[in-house]
Amino acid sequence: MTILVIADYSKDAQDNTVLAPATLNTVAAAAKIGGDIHVLVAGAFVGAVAETAANIAGVAKVLLADHEAYANLLPENVAPLLASLVIEQSTIYSHVLASATSNGKNILPRVAALLDVDQISEIISVESADTFKRPIYAGNAIATVQSNAPVKVITVRATGFDPVAAVGGAALIETVATVYEAGISSFVGEALAKSDRPELTAAKIVVSGGRGMQNGDNFKYLYTLADKLGAAVGASRAAVDAGFVPNDMQVGQTGKIVAPQLYIAVGISGAIQHLAGMKDSKVIVAINKDEEAPIFQVADYGLVADLFEAVPELEQAL
Repeated sequence: MTILVIADYSKDAQDNTVLAPATLNTVAAAAKIGGDIHVLVAGAFVGAVAETAANIAGVAKVLLADHEAYANLLPENVAPLLASLVIEQSTIYSHVLASATSNGKNILPRVAALLDVDQISEIISVESADTFKRPIYAGNAIATVQSNAPVKVITVRATGFDPVAAVGGAALIETVATVYEAGISSFVGEALAKSDRPELTAAKIVVSGGRGMQNGDNFKYLYTLADKLGAAVGASRAAVDAGFVPNDMQVGQTGKIVAPQLYIAVGISGAIQHLAGMKDSKVIVAINKDEEAPIFQVADYGLVADLFEAVPELEQAL
């Protein structure tokens, strides 16, 4: 039994292509399934990413598909590549895994369709090689899903698995010469938010603000606090919908799923959709003047106070 993991990658502050941390969590999920682990790195000029993947603990082989057709992980080109690898190696690959990022969610449903199998989405636990747990109803229930498909196609919620070590492996890098270029889509461009703070989904500490911040200018209190903590800054959907901050800061069911070591919720009431995106955080601290706010039901530490007094005092204490 061999598992094929699709490597996810992104641009760093210096505009270099680097392996995304979520890939380490996905490899951790693959390790719990058992068997050999192969990692596919598809893209253009991604040799450095392949070398990084080869160093991941537990990885037996890295498949490198380096061609302009796979630049920016266009799903119309990458999905047929994946499906062909599985079909050609039908006696080898029993599982195909990707992190539940925008790339994974974009590519794997197409792979499942090409293989004519079901897809299992956003697993948070591996019970056995064919049985997995995944959240449903905004995380209010956990479904146990068993699949008898010949190939299990699975996206992995990174927050459900502790990452494997990024070093310690010595996998062989094998070049994949097959090129699929559908010619039906092209990459136009992207606008990336530049910040000196950690990326939201990878940060060990997250400070988030909600409707209680009252306006976007007041987020300066959270930025100052976050800078002292070395934290990322997030927001509830209410704050995003009100125009306080851009939507790439949104944490929740329809935003980003985070599970940092410390999550500080400031002026956030704790709607179910927000809790679904952060309730797996190791320690949750809530600051809200409404003592009946639902956020206090999941918080490890709660402070009933005016955030405009409490946050500056906390920042000064630090």
